Amino acid sequence: MTRSPLSRRTMLRGFGTAMALPFLDVMTGGAVTRAATTALTAHPANPAAPTRVAWFFIPNGVNMPNWQPTTTGAGFELPPTLAPLQSVKDYLTVFSGLTQDNARGKGDGPGDHARSAAAFLTGAHPFKTAGANIHLGVSVDQMIAQKSNLDTRFPSLELGLDRGDHAGNCDSGYACAYVSNIAWRTPTTPMPKEMNPAALFDRMFGAGDAASRQRHLKYRKSILDFVADDSKRLANQLGKSDQDKLDEYQSSIREIERRVERARLDEQNLPKPTIPRPDGVPTDMAEHMKLMCDLLWLAWRTDMTRVSTVMVARDGSNRTYPWLGIKEGHHSCSHHGRDQAKIDAIKKIDHFHMQMFAYFIEKLKNTPEGDGNMLDHTLVMMGSGIGDGDRHNHDDLPIITVGKGSGMVTPGRHLKYPRNTPLCNLYLRMLDGMNVKTDRFGDSTGRLEGLTV
Repeated sequence: MTRSPLSRRTMLRGFGTAMALPFLDVMTGGAVTRAATTALTAHPANPAAPTRVAWFFIPNGVNMPNWQPTTTGAGFELPPTLAPLQSVKDYLTVFSGLTQDNARGKGDGPGDHARSAAAFLTGAHPFKTAGANIHLGVSVDQMIAQKSNLDTRFPSLELGLDRGDHAGNCDSGYACAYVSNIAWRTPTTPMPKEMNPAALFDRMFGAGDAASRQRHLKYRKSILDFVADDSKRLANQLGKSDQDKLDEYQSSIREIERRVERARLDEQNLPKPTIPRPDGVPTDMAEHMKLMCDLLWLAWRTDMTRVSTVMVARDGSNRTYPWLGIKEGHHSCSHHGRDQAKIDAIKKIDHFHMQMFAYFIEKLKNTPEGDGNMLDHTLVMMGSGIGDGDRHNHDDLPIITVGKGSGMVTPGRHLKYPRNTPLCNLYLRMLDGMNVKTDRFGDSTGRLEGLTV
């Protein structure tokens, strides 16, 4: 029987639902019958493991002594805040000396939190206004999404753990849009982030029209039930390794469906408070973060997108962390004034954020893909537009990347650069790695050197 590779764009379909597939060995040229491929819906093949980039943003800066390694190069010891990344240290790169100059005041006075978030991925100085006449610049993620011609369902995904306000004055005369967004499609158009895992799941895997979505709710079936026939037809044509991958992928979707539904029910059953309920679904931050990361992993696993941003919180967030024994808000603690109790609180918050990040990174490392794992083909940057929250400085920012990005970075090192080296120099390298050719981005002065050896 004639055999051909399975297309990377193959979708399982049934009852108004389309579900993408994970990366399978057969997509690189393994055997599958032509009859099986024509029974499914396919697009042009892309046999190589895709390269992805993502940015995680943390607000209010960090405690730098607990973040920054004491030695440079390879063989550095992980400082306390980065300790949760021990199992992926070989994929970790720590940067020192990088700066976002356009997050500085430049005569505009206070408003460092707004400028921190606004400049983080744009390298641009926000026009100071609390009105609708906002103006900034295109962010690096959106430049990749718009110019790299990626054949994905979503050019990019913007996620977060709080929605943030989008109108009004949020920081010393700066519009809320600056504080609440890091992704900007145009200088006047931010990309709002999705913080509701149920809405994200429906966007990724829900039916394509209102009628079919209603059928899904009416019969309360799993999406996998809709595509079961297509899935069985494909599984019969796969080798043992790919069958295992397909089964693991489907199990992951069922588990996430269960957690999303549980979060929906939990929200519905909450007692009605006398004050507005804070944003966040589920209400437990750790579960919320893990659920959003699991959904992002699924989006990458099925090649729905290759460009993503995640805001752990809007800049200036004063969220409390009572499960860490911290009753005072994050922003308030960041202005510690050398108060040791507040410094200790910031250390705990930083460590918690890194634990949540490590959960996602370890998931990528443990997912085989192509000739390695997902971290081999992915570069994830994490950091803040503020260095020390008490000083509100925008130089020597806390910046790390994890992954190799298909050769963008040789990880496992602490790289120290001269003070005021533009963070946008790193973005030029990331643009190169995603095949977006430009000689300047934001306030870049050239491509960051020393990323590979």
